Amino acid sequence: MNKRKIFNDPVYGFISIPYDVVFDVIEHPYFQRLRRIQQLGLSSLVYPGATHSRFHHSLGAMHLMYKSLEVLKSKGHTITDAECKAAVLAILMHDLGHGPFSHALEGVLIEQTHHEHISMLLMQDLITTFGADIELAIQIFTDQYHKHFLHQLVSGQLDMDRLDYLNRDSFYSGVSEGVVGYDRIINMLELYNDHIVVEEKAVYSIEKFIVARRLMYWQVYLHKTSLVADLMLKNAILRAKELAKKQDLSIGISSNLAYFLHHTVDESSFYQHIQKFALLDDYDIMQALKQWSMHEDTILRKLSSSIIHRTLFKIEYVDEQRAAQKYEQLSKQYSADEMRYFVLIGTAQNNAYNANKDNIFIKFKDGSIKEITEISEQWNIRSLSNPVVKHYIAYPK
Repeated sequence: MNKRKIFNDPVYGFISIPYDVVFDVIEHPYFQRLRRIQQLGLSSLVYPGATHSRFHHSLGAMHLMYKSLEVLKSKGHTITDAECKAAVLAILMHDLGHGPFSHALEGVLIEQTHHEHISMLLMQDLITTFGADIELAIQIFTDQYHKHFLHQLVSGQLDMDRLDYLNRDSFYSGVSEGVVGYDRIINMLELYNDHIVVEEKAVYSIEKFIVARRLMYWQVYLHKTSLVADLMLKNAILRAKELAKKQDLSIGISSNLAYFLHHTVDESSFYQHIQKFALLDDYDIMQALKQWSMHEDTILRKLSSSIIHRTLFKIEYVDEQRAAQKYEQLSKQYSADEMRYFVLIGTAQNNAYNANKDNIFIKFKDGSIKEITEISEQWNIRSLSNPVVKHYIAYPK
């Protein structure tokens, strides 16, 4: 069987599968589940075209990883075939652990557990099927392999994950500010002391990359309507979990979702429930919301029907004092239970570039290395290294 298939990707054109084992992993049910996990949660309620999946994103990141490794090899760096294969697998599987609607329900169904930890556990489960290739991929994914730069390409401030999702999310949402010159950046990649650096000629592309992250976060990822939809979804599941302590909520919803509503599952106990998690996707949640939109519990019914029919709560980005004042006013209108689920108060943080973690370095023709904020002609690159925090409050209209 020919496993070197070609995909027609709307962002990059034709992309190919570089190794047979990559095809086998893509065929596995753990990976096929990502077809049913939306990349941007409920952002399609704002941007109708943003219905692309984690499956699509993972293939794109794999494509960029393979291109990056080929560029580095062409510049004389030794990267074995086994290392290339493992790095490609690591980025391919980096999102296996995402639950329904991606970040929207992070830490809710599986309490206090990050999706990257779940990804690692699912990878470990695949060792029995795919063997040593997965073992090496896990070492790269967890930064336990002696070549640190391979991990940087999977998870760093200039990794293939970010390069793909900025371009892909921009394409599907229609927000053009997210487009970055991924080809130029990849072709300018270099190594210095086992770290990824970028040649001087790509400095403007790196500046654009950082600015694009800032703009995409406020326009797409932290768009206030997307944010309130995700918060309402989270509260709907939390309300369902609370009700499940007193009554049977399994009627009309999938057995897998019902299990996680009626049982407390956290990081320490997750592995024994891994097969149930591997069957959870967006469809389980949407089916439940439709069922709960007619539930006798007023809070669960209101949250569920509001998401289904897109009658979302009002949300405002305000200063901290205004948020506290509004919260106090609303507390006189709603019961304590309603305040917990209907009045949403918190902060949204946008940190386009963290100068204290895994910095982006530029390599000059004379061999010197400088961090991007030291040399950028744009004052705002330095300012973008400071996190911006906005306070929000949301409540029924």
